[in-house]
Amino acid sequence: MRLQQNKTGFVFTGWHMATIMVAFFGVIIFVNMLMAYFATSTWSGLVVPNTYVASQQFNGKAAAIRDMLATGIKGKLTVTGGDIRYNLSIADDGPVVADTVTAHFKRPVGEHQDFVVALQPAGNGDYVASHPVLPGHWIVEMIAMRDGEIIMHEANRIAVIEAKK
Repeated sequence: MRLQQNKTGFVFTGWHMATIMVAFFGVIIFVNMLMAYFATSTWSGLVVPNTYVASQQFNGKAAAIRDMLATGIKGKLTVTGGDIRYNLSIADDGPVVADTVTAHFKRPVGEHQDFVVALQPAGNGDYVASHPVLPGHWIVEMIAMRDGEIIMHEANRIAVIEAKK
């Protein structure tokens, strides 16, 4: 069998088809490997180190949260610029006193900007700290303790907006 040449003299052969196939699948494989690299290098995806142990502890933690919510203690977080303010109170009884209050600021994706700050009592159920908080979305886990017991443990997702200059 003899291949006919077209007017330009080009003949499409099996080698041309093989080159096109290798280039096509090469691009697909390269992009998949690049995406896999970025997916594994930016965030581990781990929320807990051992999911089996976490699942075994779930019922106990759920009961502890129900007991904590039954106390009626409410927390209110305010972040303005570099000022972090947290207020603990009970609706009918007023301010709540805690021995320690800590705030764990975590980015929803990634760990490189996460930080923990201890808040100091400012009276009337207010606890304050000064720490720069970059603009963007944060998950803030607040833990208040009194007499070695957790009296408030909550996590909220907040958005910090860059202050206008």
